[in-house]
Amino acid sequence: MIDALNSDEIVNKFGGRFKLTALIQRRLAELIDGARPLIDREGRSDLEVVIEEIVQNKISIDWDASGLEQPKLAKPSKR
Repeated sequence: MIDALNSDEIVNKFGGRFKLTALIQRRLAELIDGARPLIDREGRSDLEVVIEEIVQNKISIDWDASGLEQPKLAKPSKR
């Protein structure tokens, strides 16, 4: 599960390891404070839940609210 974080695709999607780590920390704090997981827990730890939420695209950075520049890879594709 945590091996998923080694993927350059996931790291680049969020604009680097720092931003990805910040997202993980924020969501982990929300779960610890009582937020409901967006996936079935299935016996997973809070950290494993957060990583799976990221892998399944259940959570992301709100680029407009954050004031951060959105990486080119994170922009939705136009079809």
